[in-house]
Amino acid sequence: MLRLLGRRTSANVQKVTWLLTELGIAFQMEDVGGEFGGNRTPEYLRLNPNGVVPALIDADTSVWESNTILRYIANRFGPTHFYPSDPAARAACECWMDWQLGTLNLCMTPLYVGLVRTSPEDRDAEAIRRHHERASSLFGLIDDTLAERPFLAGEHLTLADICNAVFACRWFALCREERGVRPHLTRWFEAIEARRVFQDHVVMPLT
Repeated sequence: MLRLLGRRTSANVQKVTWLLTELGIAFQMEDVGGEFGGNRTPEYLRLNPNGVVPALIDADTSVWESNTILRYIANRFGPTHFYPSDPAARAACECWMDWQLGTLNLCMTPLYVGLVRTSPEDRDAEAIRRHHERASSLFGLIDDTLAERPFLAGEHLTLADICNAVFACRWFALCREERGVRPHLTRWFEAIEARRVFQDHVVMPLT
C-alpha cells in the first residue's frame, strides 16, 4: 500500500489525497509536519530532502514535490483523463500545474500566512494588500480561461484543476467578498466544490 507522509490541512497534501481518492487507490496516511513535526528528522530528510510535506512512498520509491507526486500517481496507475496522454492536451494540463507552483503560489502562500498564521498586531497590511491584489488578478486570468472551456485544460477535470482548485478554495475562504465576483471562476469552483471527494479532502478549517 502507498504511504503518504504529511498533514491533511496542507494544501499540497490535499492535492494528493484528492487524486488518490478519485482514482480509488488505497493509501496509508502518516501524520508529519506542522503540529505533528517529524519533517526535519534524518529519516524524513532521506525521503524528502526539502523537509516539507508531502512525501509519497511506493515500495522502494520515494517521491516528493506535490505536483510531481500527482504526475507519478497518474503515470503509475493510469492511463487516466486526469493526466491526458495526448502531448498537446498533456502540455495544456502541465502549463497550469507549473503556473500554480511558479506564479499563483507566490502570492497565495504569503497571503495565507499573513491572514491565518500571523496575529493581527503583527500583520503587514501593505504586504497583505499587495498579495491580495496580485491574487485577484491571477484568479481573473483563470476566469478568462474558463470563459472558453469548462475546465482549465479542456473538457475534463485534470491535474490542472486539482492543483488550482485547492488554492481557489483558500482564496474564497480568506476573501469571502470575492465569491461570485467572476462568473466563470465561480461556475468552475462550484462544480468542483460539489464533488464529495473535494468536500472530504479539501474543505476544512484553515490552520
